[in-house]
Amino acid sequence: MGHDELVIAFRVVVAIVLGGLIGMERTFHGRSAGFRTHALVCLASSLLMIAAVYQGRWMTTDVVGMITTDPTRMAQGIMTGIGFLGAGVIFKEGLTVRGLTTAASIWVTAAIGILVGIGFHFLAVLGTAATLVVLSLFLLIEHKVPAEFYAENVVRFARDAVMSEDALREVVARHGFAIEHLSYRVAEDGKVFEYCMTLRTRNPKNMSALAQHLLALPEVIEFSISPARD
Repeated sequence: MGHDELVIAFRVVVAIVLGGLIGMERTFHGRSAGFRTHALVCLASSLLMIAAVYQGRWMTTDVVGMITTDPTRMAQGIMTGIGFLGAGVIFKEGLTVRGLTTAASIWVTAAIGILVGIGFHFLAVLGTAATLVVLSLFLLIEHKVPAEFYAENVVRFARDAVMSEDALREVVARHGFAIEHLSYRVAEDGKVFEYCMTLRTRNPKNMSALAQHLLALPEVIEFSISPARD
């Protein structure tokens, strides 16, 4: 195996390792795009850039002499294409958009793969470390900083025993929540009426207290309260 082949193999391994590290962080936090996805994104970006850098290995001599190649165009194409993959992990859950952080991590993983592909290993490793700091350490900082907590709440009633909106708002406010959005829905052939709302509070523990209160109400036939987060 020649020197170029060893360099290419080394870059491929580095791309898998660096992409996998970012993916492991996403897997640890239960995200759908995790270890394998990020490793493959970084690997693919690296392979394409290696192909662009080593064009002399696969272009004929006549073609090389006739045109001027620009490897940066490959990088532009990669980053544009990765946008579609990132969009695939972004989805709307109720009134909340989830997956933005994972989409951003896929995008930066592609950039790291490009750096590995062109042989800029120092910046690739530095970028990986910075990405892991942002995803992990900054998450801890977010938990320490006072912030508003959002939750999706759905409460269902029998159609002939629906709690009034004013009464429901009073129950929610009594437990420290403010209603950001409220919508209504009739389901099960008109037998069930449900309120769908996004709640806001400064104390996540209020969610448990509200759940206990709704559980004790006989007119409530079903409810769900789930955190709204990335």
